[in-house]
Amino acid sequence: MLKEHSLITSDNFIAIANVLPEPMLLVDSEGEIVAINKAVTKMLGIASKNLQNAKLFDLVSESFDTVIQYLKACSRSRQMVLGCLTFDQHDRKTLICRSEGALIQPSSSSVKALIILRLKNRSLANNNFVLLNQKIEESMAEIALRQSEALLKQKAKDLEVTLDELRCTQSKLIQSEKMSALGKMVAGIAHEINNPVSFIYGNIIPATIYAQDLVRIIELYQKHYPYPVKEIETEIETVELEFLKEDFVKLLSSMQNGTQRIKEIVLSLRNFSRLDESEFKKVDIHQGIDSTLLILHNRLKLKPNHLEIEVIKEYSSLPKVDCYPGQLNQVFMNILANAIDALEDEVKKNQDFIPQIRISTELSGNNNIAIRIADNGSGIPSSIHSKIFDPFFTTKDVGRGTGLGLSISYQIIVDKHHGKLFCNSSSTEGTEFIIEIPIN
Repeated sequence: MLKEHSLITSDNFIAIANVLPEPMLLVDSEGEIVAINKAVTKMLGIASKNLQNAKLFDLVSESFDTVIQYLKACSRSRQMVLGCLTFDQHDRKTLICRSEGALIQPSSSSVKALIILRLKNRSLANNNFVLLNQKIEESMAEIALRQSEALLKQKAKDLEVTLDELRCTQSKLIQSEKMSALGKMVAGIAHEINNPVSFIYGNIIPATIYAQDLVRIIELYQKHYPYPVKEIETEIETVELEFLKEDFVKLLSSMQNGTQRIKEIVLSLRNFSRLDESEFKKVDIHQGIDSTLLILHNRLKLKPNHLEIEVIKEYSSLPKVDCYPGQLNQVFMNILANAIDALEDEVKKNQDFIPQIRISTELSGNNNIAIRIADNGSGIPSSIHSKIFDPFFTTKDVGRGTGLGLSISYQIIVDKHHGKLFCNSSSTEGTEFIIEIPIN
C-alpha cells in the first residue's frame, strides 16, 4: 500500500487486485502511483517499497507528455481507454504492454481523480485476458455498489435527523410565539384593570366611613327632632330611609368584597404570565396551579348545556421549588385544557356524566415533587399511548388542537427541569398525567 484516498482506498484496490494474476495499478491524474498489486512488482522485478512516491512516467519509456495525455484521456471516460506502455524491467530489459485505463473516482476539492490501469503482456492467451477483464469489472462494480449503498444510507440518516430537528424547532417557535403573545396580553389586561380597580378599592373605605357618619347624624336628628315637617316626612317615606340606612353600608361592603376579588384575579393573571419576575426562581407550585385554574374558570363553571366541572384539590405541604414558573404554568395550562376538552366530549355523549378533575401534589423521593392531574373521562386508547408526546400528533378535530401542547410540555419538564412527564390512562379510570421535577 502506498497511499489512501477518501472514497477508493488502496485497501479496496489491493483486496481485489491481489487475487488477480493480471498486473494492475491505481494512479492519479498527474501520474503519481497510489497503489499496485503483486503482479506488477513481479512483472517489473521491483520491490513495492522502491515504488513509493514514484511516478508512472518514471517506469516507462514513453515521454512525459505522452503519458499525461493518455491519463487525461482515461480520466474523461468510465470506459476502458486502450494504450501502449513500455516498461523498464530491473534487468534493463523492456516490456511492451497493452494498457487499459478508466476513471474510477472523479476529482474533487480534496482529492485528485483516480485511474485504474490494467496491463496486458501481449504474450498472454486471449481467452485468459477476457476472463481477467470480466473478473475486474465485476469486482469494481461490487465496490461501486457498496459505496453507493453506504452513501445513500448515510444521506437518509442525515435527512431524518434534520427533519426531526426542523419539526422540533418549528413546534418550539410556534408555541413560544403563542405563549409569548398570551403572556403579553394577560399582563397587559392585568395592568389595565389593576389601575382603576386600585383606585376604586382605595376610595371605598373612606366612602364607607363617610356613609356611617351620615347615618349617625341622621339618627341624631331623628332623636332630637322626632317630629319633622310634613315635606321631610313625605320624603323619608319615599326613599325608605330606614332601609336605606341599613342597606347603604352593606352595599359599600359588597363593593369592597368585589374589588378585592378583582385584585386577586389580577394578581393571579400576573402570576400566570410571570413577565415581571426573573426566569428561574423558587416558587410555590400551588400558586401556579391555582392561577391556571383561575384562567380556565370560565370553562369550568356551569353554563347552558354544560355541567360544572368539579375540581378536587389534594395539596400536600410542599417546599418552594426551583423552576421556570412561566413555563411550568404553560404545562399546567396544556394538561388542564386537554382534560376539560375530554370531559366536555364525555358530557355530550352522556348527559348523566358528572365531570371531575382531581389535582394532587406530594413529595416524591428525597428531592422531587410529584403533581398528578387526573380526569374521569373516557381515557386514551392504549394504541396511541406511545404517540401522545410526539409533535403535531392530535386526536382532536381540525381547529381544536395543533398537537403541540403535550410535546412542548414534555420538553419543558424533561429538558428544562430535568424531570419526568408520563401518562396513565384506561377506558374505565380516565386519564392521569404525572409531573415529577426536582425541588432544587
